[in-house]
Amino acid sequence: MASTNDLKNGMVLDLDNGLWSVIEFQHVKPGKGGAFVRTTLKNVVSGKVVDKTFNAGTKVEVATVDKRDMTFLYKEGTDYVFMDSDTFDQVYVSEPTLGSGKDYLLESMKVIVAMHEGLALYVELPVSAEYVVAHTDPGLQGDRSTGGTKPATLETGAEIQVPLFLTTGEKIKVDTRDGRYLGRINEK
Repeated sequence: MASTNDLKNGMVLDLDNGLWSVIEFQHVKPGKGGAFVRTTLKNVVSGKVVDKTFNAGTKVEVATVDKRDMTFLYKEGTDYVFMDSDTFDQVYVSEPTLGSGKDYLLESMKVIVAMHEGLALYVELPVSAEYVVAHTDPGLQGDRSTGGTKPATLETGAEIQVPLFLTTGEKIKVDTRDGRYLGRINEK
């Protein structure tokens, strides 16, 4: 148990038969009446975001979330298999739990898997990673000055927008949170 005065961003609460992550919170002390805490909570399993207000000092149940360093091994059916880097235990994570992160998973990628009572809640990929462009159409001559973009398919199958000068087979850096192109990797 913790008080609403102890809330922190990222803390996971056990409320209304569900796990909710604190995205944002604000202590409010109006001129009239008692103080309260306004929060924005995200359901860890479904991803639903809600606003909830607590009276200041209210006790809330804090869920124990164990974040573990793991390595992505392979996909089996609709599940993704990760191995704990310390115990070598294998954990199966379903596709809905992984969400859009599945588009940027590479074999042997190091990730963080958040566990609660043996259940994987979510997977944190590195903020950026390097990928090979599996396919992209060539840019047209004369288009380079416009600063435009074109679609490219990565080795994982994800489709992102890249600058016109990139060609198939080049290695690029991509933001795994939103699929943004970050730059070209020049290998020597």
